[in-house]
Amino acid sequence: MTAVAQTPARRGLIAGGNWIVDHVKIIDAWPQQDTLANILGQTDANGGSPYNILVDLAKMGADFPLEAVGLVGDDADGRLIRAECAALGIKTDALQSTPRAATSYTDVMSVQSTGRRSFFHQRGANALLGPEHFDFSGTRAKHFHLGYALLLDRLDGLIGGVPGMQLVFAAAHAAGLTTSLDCVSESSDRFASVVTPVLPDIDVLFANDFEAEKITGIALRRADRLDRAATETAARRLIELGVRTWVVLHCPEGACAMSRAGEIVWQGSLNVPRSAIRGAAGAGDAFAAGVLWGWHEGRALAWSLRLGVGAAAACLRHPTCSGSIPKREEIETLGAVWGYRDPFSVFAIG
Repeated sequence: MTAVAQTPARRGLIAGGNWIVDHVKIIDAWPQQDTLANILGQTDANGGSPYNILVDLAKMGADFPLEAVGLVGDDADGRLIRAECAALGIKTDALQSTPRAATSYTDVMSVQSTGRRSFFHQRGANALLGPEHFDFSGTRAKHFHLGYALLLDRLDGLIGGVPGMQLVFAAAHAAGLTTSLDCVSESSDRFASVVTPVLPDIDVLFANDFEAEKITGIALRRADRLDRAATETAARRLIELGVRTWVVLHCPEGACAMSRAGEIVWQGSLNVPRSAIRGAAGAGDAFAAGVLWGWHEGRALAWSLRLGVGAAAACLRHPTCSGSIPKREEIETLGAVWGYRDPFSVFAIG
């Protein structure tokens, strides 16, 4: 009897989209127009959805393969990205270089006293990223993550009459991967034209309260307080618009997730002491990294959200996106140290 060869189970996460080097500058105050602020320190670090998530997962100790896909410049920042990925064991075979543009970068101005930050972004090579740069034939990864929608010029538009992101997600699904998407918080009316058409191609959607409102047209806040019913209605609307499995909404108060089966899970964020906060850059990506760990391992929504808010809290302790991300075991202890917000104590009433 001839033995039948077994196809190895898919395992690992491949992430693509915005590969960015953050030039983080700590400033003493945000200046008014035509006035001066002092730069107190500067660090060059990882930025952008795929870069942050892969670095976070590596630092957290993920025991599944991590892979990069995308486009960087043939320059010092591009070499910095490759060197850090190599040091962390992140595979870069599918991360391509181009001489046509510089590696994308962002000047991040972070106010020392508050952790609030502002971004000055150079799109660089990311503006050239197209479906042709995504070849999933050589990966055995289980899941593909793309970010950020609205910050990828060619993928945000139509290619041959089809949304560029839709072509990428179709290729990923054809190769046997599940998919997720994260957006950027752009103040525009492009969400309906760019994000909504690709929702049926996404297994997991990440959106903050601002982005969820932009996609659905449902206001999630009243007088700057989260509206519980409106948040759940927005999550349900995103499922109706086509998201395949999980809608994951996040905000400073915590996270609300809904499954296609109708499960709703709320998770409060951690009560991080103000004295421990050094910056908020990368917190959303750290949250996504925690949730995607749970997704990859087949964990429940509740487990995934708890790891996500823990990773986001850990991220706040450093001005760069991943400078304070520890092993998962330490993240899981932060809730006992700082405690969790009660997600049902922060809502608008009535």
